[in-house]
Amino acid sequence: MADTLKIEQRGQGVIHHDYSRGLGDLMLEAGKALIRNPETRHHLLSTLAALSDALPPRSRPHSNLEKTIRFHDRSMPITLASPIMLAAGGNKYAEHLAGFSTLGFGAVSVGSATSGAREGNPFRPRMRMLPLDRSMSNSMGLNNPGIETIATEVDKALGSCHRRKLALGISVADTPGVEDSDAKIADVLATFRRAYRAADYIELNVSCPNTGDNRMDTQEAFLRDLLREIMEARKNLAPKKAVLVKISPDLSSRALDGNLQIISDAGVTGLVLFNTFPGDKARYLRMNTPESEIRPVSATGAKGGLSGRILYKNTLPAVQYIRRQLPKLTIFACGGIDHGAKVLDLLEAGADAVQCYTVLAYRWNAARKMNRELLDAMRARGIQNLDGYAPSA
Repeated sequence: MADTLKIEQRGQGVIHHDYSRGLGDLMLEAGKALIRNPETRHHLLSTLAALSDALPPRSRPHSNLEKTIRFHDRSMPITLASPIMLAAGGNKYAEHLAGFSTLGFGAVSVGSATSGAREGNPFRPRMRMLPLDRSMSNSMGLNNPGIETIATEVDKALGSCHRRKLALGISVADTPGVEDSDAKIADVLATFRRAYRAADYIELNVSCPNTGDNRMDTQEAFLRDLLREIMEARKNLAPKKAVLVKISPDLSSRALDGNLQIISDAGVTGLVLFNTFPGDKARYLRMNTPESEIRPVSATGAKGGLSGRILYKNTLPAVQYIRRQLPKLTIFACGGIDHGAKVLDLLEAGADAVQCYTVLAYRWNAARKMNRELLDAMRARGIQNLDGYAPSA
């Protein structure tokens, strides 16, 4: 069954593009029935990337999708074979990185990385699928092998990835449990410096809802101090690389504007919009899944972070708003992106690239299919290629 473009819903300026399920999607559902643990399937993603890279046909995104992102602060540009990036959380251990080019991605944000290795939250299951909304909840708790291992693997893979026009970023987070402000800043700075030496760009994850600690994007004074120290440290590091801050989609209008002012004042390169949505606030999303079925995914009873299709209705308006407020800032849009036409809608709204992950649990070869849909949407709008394309005001 071929993928076909349908319009599911139009409201408040947001168009939800939908897709028909093909044979591969039915096979994916059968695989999920056989391997019932979502976290086990998550670990198989890197194995799939390695197999895709080893077996023909080793497809790559169409050349018309290539895009070079040039940053307003003259950070080192990055060239992507496709504007579709794998979001942080999709490859926590920097495994088989080059293989993600054959899955259709133009970049991988690895991690999030902390200063030392972490097992993450002990509660099981830490992931739950919410198929009525093509979404999921997770409370992994920043499990990762630590920044030294991640940076070493990224550094080793960089040459091969660049030949495929696959950029590699590292997402940096604070170590949960460090409460003293000065110690927390020192911890993040050490992780940032090591990541900076290896990656093409850095994401600062200041909004993780899954560790039990207070999020940094809800502490404006601390966020201001942290970003000041990070950007001061960057002055002594070469070459100059992009630094983006990843914030949460549940911020109030006042809190969002406060974060934007702090980020702008600090001279940060850009934003990742957004992290997962706190599951404890699911009622604000008007989900098809009954709230009673969004069960705890942590020992404390917290419901983790929600990701997937349900978040797109927040993502597009946020990109439009922030592009108006901060026209020079680089924006990586993340949240509910599961169709290539959505990618183009976001690019036209002002995003420089997009990130996705949850869609891989619901669409077989999702990035490849989204690349084809993006090409179709471009042709329908008379856009020949993405490099150098600037949306009309």
